Amino acid sequence: MHIRNPLSNRPRVSVLRLEGVIGAGLRRGTSLSDAGLAPMIARAFAGKPVAVALQINSPGGSPVQSALIAARIRRLADEKKIPVLAFCEDVAASGGYWLATAADEIHADANSILGSIGVVSAGFGFHELIARYGIERRVHTAGEDKSLLDPFRPERERDVARLKEIQKVIHDNFIAQVTDRRPRLKQGADLFTGDVFTGAQAVELGLADAIGHLEPVMKARYGDKVRYSVQRPRRGLLSRFGIGASELIAAAEERTLWARYGL
Repeated sequence: MHIRNPLSNRPRVSVLRLEGVIGAGLRRGTSLSDAGLAPMIARAFAGKPVAVALQINSPGGSPVQSALIAARIRRLADEKKIPVLAFCEDVAASGGYWLATAADEIHADANSILGSIGVVSAGFGFHELIARYGIERRVHTAGEDKSLLDPFRPERERDVARLKEIQKVIHDNFIAQVTDRRPRLKQGADLFTGDVFTGAQAVELGLADAIGHLEPVMKARYGDKVRYSVQRPRRGLLSRFGIGASELIAAAEERTLWARYGL
């Protein structure tokens, strides 16, 4: 006798948990990258869910990884014709907001921080410090621009100009992504200065569609019997046994990104 699974007729929503800094070169098991998320994204779209929900809590990071992850989500959504809804938590800023634009709809808490549509590069200059202690910097390159923005030598105007050229290209690509995916942006509002907005402000500006949380929104849309299959990145074996010096540095960089939004 065949026993029917009582869950089989209940609508299922796949939930993709996207939490952390975005970047392939950061700490394994704690950062988001296209290669690391690919299996998880594939599982989320498998088995014909009624929708895929993105739970986003990210201060951003690598623009390349942000673009790759968002593009992968969109390809599967279009191929399988499955709606995608983003739910922004504490922060969906910079690359985190880029991920949100992969969704057909963006929801947020009234207190969420969204936006930061810009590009930043930060560092330190140590040339005066090493000169004070009689340390000589020796760098030999084939190609005069190979040591671009070397922190141990005085900053060169042409290096800064070149960096700004690169940043403009990336910023323009970010703007194109947002304007393509968010056709209802408020006209006349300057949304691309790198500023951030609360969830309520983001809705008013067209950066988000509504104030709402995942479970109430999904129940209103698919009924009280909706069920969820949650996909999370799997922690690597090495990440379970402490971290070394390089990962401590990466952890500090991650902490700086979160602190930019008061978290």
